[in-house]
Amino acid sequence: MTELLHSYYLVYYPVIVAFSVLITSLAIPSIIHVARARHLYDDLGHFRKQHDHGIPRLGGVAIFVSFTITSLLFSMTDKSLPINYLLTACIILFAMGLKDDLSGVNSRTKFLIQFVVAAILVLFGDIRLTGMYGVFGIHALPYWPSAALSVMTIILIVNAFNLIDGIDGLAATTGIVANGCFALLFIYTHQYQLAAVSLAMVGAIIGFLKFNITPAKIFMGDTGSLLIGLISVVMAIKFIELNKFTSANTPEIYSAPALALAILIGPIFDTLRIFILRISTGVSPFTADRNHIHHRMLKLGFNHLQTTLILAGLNVLCIGMVIFFQSYGNTVLIGLILVVCLLFNWTITFLIRSRERESLALRNFFG
Repeated sequence: MTELLHSYYLVYYPVIVAFSVLITSLAIPSIIHVARARHLYDDLGHFRKQHDHGIPRLGGVAIFVSFTITSLLFSMTDKSLPINYLLTACIILFAMGLKDDLSGVNSRTKFLIQFVVAAILVLFGDIRLTGMYGVFGIHALPYWPSAALSVMTIILIVNAFNLIDGIDGLAATTGIVANGCFALLFIYTHQYQLAAVSLAMVGAIIGFLKFNITPAKIFMGDTGSLLIGLISVVMAIKFIELNKFTSANTPEIYSAPALALAILIGPIFDTLRIFILRISTGVSPFTADRNHIHHRMLKLGFNHLQTTLILAGLNVLCIGMVIFFQSYGNTVLIGLILVVCLLFNWTITFLIRSRERESLALRNFFG
């Protein structure tokens, strides 16, 4: 029976990915055609844009359609994930993202809608972090602090994916790495519905990515980046919760919070870094600039593909490090992840200063 089930999933999961890839691949050429006919292009005049010609930014429509159809057709219904609340949240976020891509949405409205989406998932779907899992010595949390932490986490990561969507392929590649890792972890822990949802997203992004690699023919826009962020954070919360220590449960994977952080570290670290820098200089954390890590790597002469691959490599390094040292516990591992990211960022700073000063000197490490 076990061998038969194993053989079934060997076929089932590739079919999910292939079907999702197919839908996105078929949808995007039509979206590009409509966008060109209606002149629905990216804002070329904005100082943060990297391209000098009009490119549609509606790729997220194809990702949403592909993910939704595949999830409804192939996801198994069980108690591990309330798919009705998840898809409700996706539809609301999709509608807001689409309006933003077409005509813009002010930041207050964005955060209000993101709060509503997060509240639906946490309060109705009970998709929430129930504690701190021993990080900093804190374990279980009462319901309302747990709900507040979960809502803030969802909003943070949804926006983090939106903020890293600044160069060709980066947000898409990060989404593939994140959801691909969660899918493998869910398969390993026999959470088959969650694996199916993750793989539906992986396939949808792969179908989009071939049109987004430099030179990009289409961008995902807020519609795509917000959706990828939402599914990624939901998978992270479910993974952490299913692998927590309780009196009745010894998890198959240790240090799940640290591993989830490692999987999502790219968007999280860049967002926290940029917010801290802006606040420390008296600027609103939501003011756009060109100080993201990917922008800084472009200053060093890397192209979009090279930057994406380097950042994906750093992501995989952090994941591998946590898996290898998982017995050290969440607090130590989270500290190690932050040290690796800070050293990486410090190295970039050193190289930028050395390039500007045309001198490789130790003082470039310090200012």
